Amino acid sequence: MVDLTNIVSLTGWPTTRKEIEEVFVKVLRIPKHEHVELQLRVQEENDVHGVTRRQVVFFLNETELVSGWLFVPEGREDVPGILCCHHETIYGKDETAGIEDSSRLAFAQHYAEMGYVTLAIDVPTVGRRTYNKQEPYNTDSFYKENKDLTFAGKMLADHSRALDVFSEVKRVDPTRIGVIGHGLGGMNAILLAAYDDRVQACVASCGFTRFATDKKPGRWPDHEKMLLIPEIERAAKKKAFPFDWEHILALAAPTPVQVITSVSGAVHTNPKSCQKAVTLAGKVYKLLGAPGALDHFTHHDGHTVTPETLEVADEWFERWL
Repeated sequence: MVDLTNIVSLTGWPTTRKEIEEVFVKVLRIPKHEHVELQLRVQEENDVHGVTRRQVVFFLNETELVSGWLFVPEGREDVPGILCCHHETIYGKDETAGIEDSSRLAFAQHYAEMGYVTLAIDVPTVGRRTYNKQEPYNTDSFYKENKDLTFAGKMLADHSRALDVFSEVKRVDPTRIGVIGHGLGGMNAILLAAYDDRVQACVASCGFTRFATDKKPGRWPDHEKMLLIPEIERAAKKKAFPFDWEHILALAAPTPVQVITSVSGAVHTNPKSCQKAVTLAGKVYKLLGAPGALDHFTHHDGHTVTPETLEVADEWFERWL
């Protein structure tokens, strides 16, 4: 594992970054597909609180279609786009669209009302992407059908593909793309910021704890059947991880990333370890001339999004997009 404390100048960072990236891609086993046209189609359109909500479908790859909620504010041009990743909810993208569950997690609706074009899709096993009538987030069938992939890698590839949708929406400025998520969505938001350089701002709430301090690394807390990264789970037995969350954050640098962590009542076993990851990755941000582009906000309200944390997210996007 690369020791980020040893990086003291920019001279060796490109080589070190490439080394981390290669291990990251190898461990996540991110699927690669031939480029295909999105063939974006609108299935339904409604006016919701002054913005247009469209149910759209598009091709993820040569054989797989996915549906999403696309919100477009009226009367605005060249606006930023924000991909909204849902958390570990049975409602999937419907939660981010404000159709089901908590209004504070309705990121797609919220940011559309603020003037952004927003998009949300389901991850595999949820909504229209269920596997053989299994419960949401049970990855058993996923791994039977995809022996050479990881669930985390598949979600990452799907979210990266979803960014292509913004290039099809004429009102979006493709140079101003953000991503936000809470819980599992927070994890996916950081992974996307690390992987896809189109992301220009990221907000991740309650998305991770360091593998080294996680009681069940490689799996999502409270979801025994959700195996995210098999190799990380195996590495835990040897106590020798190929990378940790500070390396993922370092891959995102200098993209602005707002990490939000609950330090009490959290779903993660050791949320305070997030600060260590942020501190270590912060060294890379500083070297790249962007010390203020990585921030860590903590609260004591448990695994949830509060009015205060939503305000932090709003200010981050207003500042960087």
